[in-house]
Amino acid sequence: MERIIDSQLEDLKKLMLEMGGQVEKALQTATEGLLKKENKLLQEVHKFEMHINDLQIKVDNACLQVLAKQGPVAKDLRLILSIIKINTDLERMGDQCVNIAHLGRELLERGFTSSMQDIETMSTSVSKMVKGSLDSFVKMDLVAAQKILEMDDQVDFMKNKVYKDSTELMKQQPQNIQTLMDFILIARNLERLGDHATNIAEDVIFAFSGKDVRHGLND
Repeated sequence: MERIIDSQLEDLKKLMLEMGGQVEKALQTATEGLLKKENKLLQEVHKFEMHINDLQIKVDNACLQVLAKQGPVAKDLRLILSIIKINTDLERMGDQCVNIAHLGRELLERGFTSSMQDIETMSTSVSKMVKGSLDSFVKMDLVAAQKILEMDDQVDFMKNKVYKDSTELMKQQPQNIQTLMDFILIARNLERLGDHATNIAEDVIFAFSGKDVRHGLND
């Protein structure tokens, strides 16, 4: 016999998927606008962020309704708690995409010519993390969630490479300091997106296994 709460939890999952889809589109659009140097694409990122913000409120309200009226048991509480936390991560990911778009518009105004190869490589990895973390939630796939945790180190490595290379170039090209600073900030925002994807993967593991793997707490 299906419980009322089961259908409500499914509705919550659908809202989360819609929100995650908007985050994926925001990141894809911001990256594409940056690489293709298209200001129109960069401006579109704000539309995705507004939708993400609206969905965040819907998810929060829906979670409160379930908690207040359905008396969820332990496994339901874990899932609801995880959804609340994932909701916050997704909203912040939307903010990071907007930051990247804003920095991209600044770069376009300066007419930059520097290579974006490292940024492109980093963005590709982060996009895989975002998609993978959301897929692991949908499929309740703990193995896939664990793989996301393992990808985070590579993104951190790439962010550090962008920082090191850009600071070295600043010494050689002082006229490009602002552009190189923007590269560092874009890499920082991409790294934060990866961190949020990691948070989602950790919440998936908690929701469907009860294990808290934050800070290596996996006992």
